[in-house]
Amino acid sequence: MKKLRYILVDVFTNQAFGGNPLAVFPDGQDVTEAEMQALAKELNLSETTFVLPATQEQHTYQLRIFTPARELPMAGHPTLGTTFVLARESMISLQDGTTSITLEEKVGPIPVTIQSRDGIIDMIEMQQPLPRFGAHFERREAIAEMLSLTPDDLDAHLPIQVVSCGVPFLYVPIKSLEAVKDVRFKRDVYERELMDNEAQGVFIFARGGERNGTTIHSRMFAPEMGIVEDAATGAASGPLGAYLTRYKVVEGQDGLVEIVSEQGFEMGRPSIVHIRIERQGEEFSRILVGGQCHYMAEGAFTLA
Repeated sequence: MKKLRYILVDVFTNQAFGGNPLAVFPDGQDVTEAEMQALAKELNLSETTFVLPATQEQHTYQLRIFTPARELPMAGHPTLGTTFVLARESMISLQDGTTSITLEEKVGPIPVTIQSRDGIIDMIEMQQPLPRFGAHFERREAIAEMLSLTPDDLDAHLPIQVVSCGVPFLYVPIKSLEAVKDVRFKRDVYERELMDNEAQGVFIFARGGERNGTTIHSRMFAPEMGIVEDAATGAASGPLGAYLTRYKVVEGQDGLVEIVSEQGFEMGRPSIVHIRIERQGEEFSRILVGGQCHYMAEGAFTLA
């Protein structure tokens, strides 16, 4: 018999029942891969993480991330939420100001910084791999059908395109906030049109938002990963920032573009994602995604 303790946190929020929930197993050493997948399926959250010792001395911990359907090479809210738990469990030492750690994920080492004072965490930010811009999707009528919209609801001035900062997503620009809120995702059309596409999810967005200070209103659907809709998608937010920067949807200054993306509002789980895009000339130099976390609960599984 083994008892496996987990901690539940909400990520990209500073209050209960907002953001994207995450289960973190702070000691995953004695958990098999099959058990990790079974536990993630049992918890049925968008992601569940397991912390293991780092394989390289210069790194802090190894992190394995599972959806109910599969393991992921990298993900945003699991990275931030797990870092929050590591600090809360005193598995890392917080310095006043900035604390830096490196987590090993399948995609490679992920640098993470924690901003805190007197032991209280204000913000956690991860650095993502530099963006890769992939194929354009030209069948706008099919995309509109998949979203229960008309082709006129799509923003014709911007491409429908795959972008990746470790995990590829298909980005679909929508003309209005109202149209984004009206979307009803049709899985049958997705399976007909996009099953052979490299994208792991469909990310839709429009300018503006429901809250003051918000740049973009977003939603994300990933049926192949077992996620009907995601309340906040950190791994998709880095590429979103790169897309918005490349196509000059959002302007910056002195090589820095700052974006605030709201997500999860249609699910009743409002999330706020902070994105910073750094460039040297026209070249991307750093992709940063951050947010806040809120402790919710903890429990344990007993496995025979």
